[in-house]
Amino acid sequence: MSQGLPVLDPTEDDIQKLLACRVHLGTKNITREMERYSFARRKDGIHIIDLHLTWQKLMLAARILVAIENPKDICAISARPFGQRAVLKFSQYTGAHCIAGRYCPGTFTNHIQEKYLQPRIIIVADPRTDHMAVNESTFVNIPVIGFCDTDSPVENVDIAIPCNNRGAKAISMLFWMLTREILRMRGTIGRATPWDVKVDLFFFRDAEEMRKREEELLQQQQQQQQQQLQMPAFTPAAVEFPEAVDKAMDGGAGGTWGDDTANWEAPTTTQWGS
Repeated sequence: MSQGLPVLDPTEDDIQKLLACRVHLGTKNITREMERYSFARRKDGIHIIDLHLTWQKLMLAARILVAIENPKDICAISARPFGQRAVLKFSQYTGAHCIAGRYCPGTFTNHIQEKYLQPRIIIVADPRTDHMAVNESTFVNIPVIGFCDTDSPVENVDIAIPCNNRGAKAISMLFWMLTREILRMRGTIGRATPWDVKVDLFFFRDAEEMRKREEELLQQQQQQQQQQLQMPAFTPAAVEFPEAVDKAMDGGAGGTWGDDTANWEAPTTTQWGS
């Protein structure tokens, strides 16, 4: 890639992951500010995002976040359910603060509020959904990094990362790559070895679907237990011994063993000299 350090260039595996999660697929609508990030347009009207620019903006955001000494001064926000798990994992591995769920008005401006925060920079998963946090950041001069789709408003967003922010796997993949790059720049992990944390941990998981899967597994276990209980008990069949074995066993109880054992006296000899 041009206009950057070669060490920050994406690998073939990184591009394949971005394509597999459909990070490059935008929407049918596009704003004037996001036109420069659109590479082409499909026949069905979907705009294709240039992954070259997506990766450059992602590396720029990582370099900015690494420059902040205290990770607690970084605040990641996601009101959408698809990005809440990714935000929580991002804060877990980077040490940043996160707001997963509804944003409480006045978090950045109301000093009396219990959850009052003074971050140095914020990251929003969707500038449209998290518009309240973006608007409040302008009152206190907080820079904003946002994952923007082709139809996302980019007003008051300082660094717009073009991507598909509506896909559950797309937004999770980008947060995973951003977390990995931050840890690499900090020196926590190396670039030669892959990160041992899988991207599956950042993916959204529906609580209702997980509950249904647990119930199905529980029902299967109960059915297996019932089948085991309904199996007939094992009763050993009578073993028929051969006739020779029966005679031998009868001989041990006082019968004959094949030779005359009734006379136990030693044989008499008449001639001792010969």
